[in-house]
Amino acid sequence: MIIDCHGHYTTAPKALEAWRNAQVANLNTPELGPRVSDLRISDDELRESIESNQLRLMKERGSDLTIFSPRASFMAHHIGDFNTSATWAAICNELCARVAQLFPDHFATAAMLPQSPGADPASCIPELEKCVKEYGAVGINLNPDPSGGHWTAPPLSDRHWYPVYEKMVEYDIPAMIHVSTSCNACFHTTGAHYLNADTTAFMQCLTSDLFKDFPTLKFLIPHGGGAVPYHWGRFCGLAQEMKKPLLTEHLLNNIFFDTCVYHQPGIDLLTKVIPVKNVLFASEMIGAVRGIDPETGNYYDDTKRYIQAANLNDGERFAIFEGNARHVFPRLDAQLTAKGH
Repeated sequence: MIIDCHGHYTTAPKALEAWRNAQVANLNTPELGPRVSDLRISDDELRESIESNQLRLMKERGSDLTIFSPRASFMAHHIGDFNTSATWAAICNELCARVAQLFPDHFATAAMLPQSPGADPASCIPELEKCVKEYGAVGINLNPDPSGGHWTAPPLSDRHWYPVYEKMVEYDIPAMIHVSTSCNACFHTTGAHYLNADTTAFMQCLTSDLFKDFPTLKFLIPHGGGAVPYHWGRFCGLAQEMKKPLLTEHLLNNIFFDTCVYHQPGIDLLTKVIPVKNVLFASEMIGAVRGIDPETGNYYDDTKRYIQAANLNDGERFAIFEGNARHVFPRLDAQLTAKGH
């Protein structure tokens, strides 16, 4: 199977964005609405939004299943308070779960958390449990910076986050470490903030002994790991100066990277520097980079082409396309096994 571990519901019916705009407009006057019941999206609308977009491209490009979570830039945890985020997360997670129910052979759901600046991460646990138990979620998205580019939260290694990690270990689910919209003018959301966060998350783990406390915890760092593969020597050298173990022992039993890297040299670097067992196929299609590369004539985010062209053997390609995803997402593996895959 070709398992894409990084997909977002970027094509949701317009009614979702309209509801969110109304929620934001009435942050100070919530009595004016909107109510959750005001949002009505039919199964036919969901089917149309998926069949003409993600599913069409999956079939054209030859991928089988996408791990599907709410639109990352729409999480916008910096807006409002915990109650704002809790209502919004519940709505978005339910829609992704409905997509997975409508297209069970092509989508598995992953959940956003109702994070909010200054809120105790433990407040996210009821939504996390609901998504795992009721929706069959196979993973979560964890935002290391709910402030939206101002980095007011403690590092991921801090005990602040431990209640979420304890639940992740209990349910054997990984977290994709994924920020949301930047409200800091210095950081473009998808061109800077996302990649900054990927690199920052890795370094926060490197400087800590987090995985001694949680030896089975799994983080998926998207977008190829930000600057990590390109500067692998820097990270190895810094770890050495800090008297940390080799990174293969210190981090690579717990941290994994996806292939949302949109050119061949980038994928070649990723698969040469990072052990293949730590690389999961992903495209983030339909996402931030939707155009056609004029040098190749192919879509930038058609990342399957890059894996096929990389200097890999068949076993390594199998690991990237399927095997590693089934290892990092055990609940997905169980779902697929139950279906005979």
